[in-house]
Amino acid sequence: MKLTERVFSGMQPTGSLHLGNYLGAMVQWIEMQKTHECIYCVVDLHAITVWQDPKELKQAIRQVTAAYIASGLDPKTSILFNQSQVAAHAELAWIFNCVARLGWLNRMTQFKEKAGKDREAASVGLYAYPNLMAADILAYRATHVPVGEDQKQHLELARDIAQKFNNDFRAEIEAKGYNDGAFFPQPEPVITGPATRVMSLRDGTKKMSKSDPSDLSRINLTDDADTIARKIQKAKTDPEPLPTEEAGLAARPEADNLIGIYAALAGKTKAAVVAEFGGQQFSGFKKALAEVAVQRLGPIGDEIRRLTADPAEIDRVLADGSARARAIAAPIMDEVKDIVGFIRS
Repeated sequence: MKLTERVFSGMQPTGSLHLGNYLGAMVQWIEMQKTHECIYCVVDLHAITVWQDPKELKQAIRQVTAAYIASGLDPKTSILFNQSQVAAHAELAWIFNCVARLGWLNRMTQFKEKAGKDREAASVGLYAYPNLMAADILAYRATHVPVGEDQKQHLELARDIAQKFNNDFRAEIEAKGYNDGAFFPQPEPVITGPATRVMSLRDGTKKMSKSDPSDLSRINLTDDADTIARKIQKAKTDPEPLPTEEAGLAARPEADNLIGIYAALAGKTKAAVVAEFGGQQFSGFKKALAEVAVQRLGPIGDEIRRLTADPAEIDRVLADGSARARAIAAPIMDEVKDIVGFIRS
């Protein structure tokens, strides 16, 4: 049976989406709408692996959905929905809990980072998070997954789970007409884009993050023009002028980050930006960066505010997307249940 080329990806509704999310993922998501069947999810089941205030979570789900649409994702072209409205995610995650091995999860570095020193106090959900991520992807038999470098290990685990499921149930899978014994595909990571790793404005060696306690470390998609300009002016730099060659960025992480951001927002290469601003002081460059950032991000922030003012419309988009997602996932889950040996009505 021939697989449909299908893209799946998602973001958590924990904190405002920021410039790193936009340049590192969403710009690529928007382009992939033109060439692939795309499913983009607000992964609220992942969000509750750490405690969330219920009222704030509802608002955050809607705000992330608004950010998706404001950035250019078309809910008529792509499927936009929140994960908890499609039961297949949780159902398949449990089956994958029984397929994946403890040793595989013990190797996941992100759990160690998030749980910190007190791992015994971490939720089981946080530990089993990668199995749910595998279910997110494979519930739709997705073939391509845009991911950041920090999620690549989880995607490799999804591939391992898919392969083990195919091996464990090979006879049952082939009996259903899958002659190669491959019910689940091996999803491919897609790690490309204008700026796949945008760094903190306060520390060029750390990734821009929603969880950083300093709001000055990131540009949120909801920031207004004055806030964007202020954060760029306060961004950390070194005392030297901008380098005159791209190779000069290697040992200067803050300069490299700001030039990379300018290049991505302006649709230029780093080399072209260095050629334009090389030898100048950061003060002048930051003014130019603020202008291009406000020009590109200002309309997105305005549209987010307009959309979030009408939560009923966002809920309608999510309900429509969830129904379309269920239409794809439900028959796949029916086959999974048959393969595993469940009785279903």
